[in-house]
Amino acid sequence: MRVYNFSAGPAVLPQPVLEQARDELLDWQGGMSVMEISHRSKPFVAVAERAEADLRELLAVPASYRVLFMQGGATAQFSAVPLNLAPPDAAADYVNTGHWSERTIREARRFVSVAIAADEAASQYTTVPEPGSLRASPGAAYLHYTPNETIGGVEFPYVPDTGSVPLVADMSSSILSRPLDVSRFGLIYAGAQKNIGPSGITVVIVRDDLLGGARADTPSILDYHAVAKAGSMLNTPPTFGWYMAGLVFQWLKREGGLAEMQRRNQAKAGMLYAAIDASGFYSNPVAKSCRSWMNVPFRLAREELDKAFLAEAEAAGLTNLAGHRAVGGMRASLYNAMSLAGVEALVEFMREFERRNG
Repeated sequence: MRVYNFSAGPAVLPQPVLEQARDELLDWQGGMSVMEISHRSKPFVAVAERAEADLRELLAVPASYRVLFMQGGATAQFSAVPLNLAPPDAAADYVNTGHWSERTIREARRFVSVAIAADEAASQYTTVPEPGSLRASPGAAYLHYTPNETIGGVEFPYVPDTGSVPLVADMSSSILSRPLDVSRFGLIYAGAQKNIGPSGITVVIVRDDLLGGARADTPSILDYHAVAKAGSMLNTPPTFGWYMAGLVFQWLKREGGLAEMQRRNQAKAGMLYAAIDASGFYSNPVAKSCRSWMNVPFRLAREELDKAFLAEAEAAGLTNLAGHRAVGGMRASLYNAMSLAGVEALVEFMREFERRNG
C-alpha cells in the first residue's frame, strides 16, 4: 500500500506514471528496457523529441528559446549561469530570500562580482522584496532570483520586472505548478526531482540571444550553446530520467495542463494553511502574502512533541514530514503528484494529534 509522501525531493511521482514505467521496465518497444537502448537510437531520440515538444506545449515556450536537458542538478547551474551569461569582469545581481539563494550566491561569487539586489535576512527569510524594490546594478549581466524557497517555504507572488536585464530563475520547486509566461525570463532552470521526474535531469530554458557567450574556460558540459548544438546529447544523458520526465509531461497534459495544476495546488495549499491558521497548536512563520504553494513549513507549539508527531504520522502513512535539518520543525511538500486526499489525511491527523496533545 502506497503512503502519502510529503518529501521535498526526490518527491512523489504520479502513480499512473510509475505504473506505466513498471509495465514497460523489462520490455519497452521490443524486448529491452528503455535503460538499455542507445541514447542515439531512433526510438530514444523520439522519446527525447516528444518530451521537449510536450514541455514546450505545457509552458507555451516561445520559438526563440532553447530547451535543454542537462545533468548536475540545479547546483551545477549555480556555476553554469555566470559562466555563460557574464564575462569575468562583469557584475550580476542576486536576490537573497533564503537557503537556496544563499547557496547560489556563494557559488556565483567564484565566477562573477555579485551585487545583492535585495536581502530578506531581516525578516529571517519569511518575506520577499516588495515589487519594484530591487536595487539593480548599472550594467548588470543578469538578475537571479529563487521564486520558491523549498526550505523556508517563501514564494514570490509576482515576477520581478528587470527591464532589459535578463531575468534568471531557479524554478526547481515551482516549475509546472501553474501557467508561466516564459517570455519574461532570459533563463529558467529546474532540477527534476520535484515536479518533473526522478533526480538526474535538469531542465534549462534559455533565450537564443543568451547562447554563445560562454567564457573560453567553461567546461563544454556546462556550455549552453554546446549542449543546444548537440541536442542535449553532448555526452550520454540520463536516459531513464529523460524518459520518466516525458511520461510526467504526458500525464500533465492528460490531467488538464498547468491551469488545472494551479487549481489543484491552490486548493491543497489553501486547505493546509487554513488548518494551521485555525489552530493554536501549529504555526507557519511565512508572511501570508508570500507563502509557498509547494512547500509548507510548520511548527508545533512544543518542540518536544516533534518526534512523536513524526513517528505517529509515519505510522498513519504520512511520510517525510520532517523539516529540513537547517531549520527543523515540519514541512509538507505539495507538488503536483500529491493528491488532495493526501492533504485531507494530513489535516485530519494534525487535528487529532492536537486534540490529544494540545
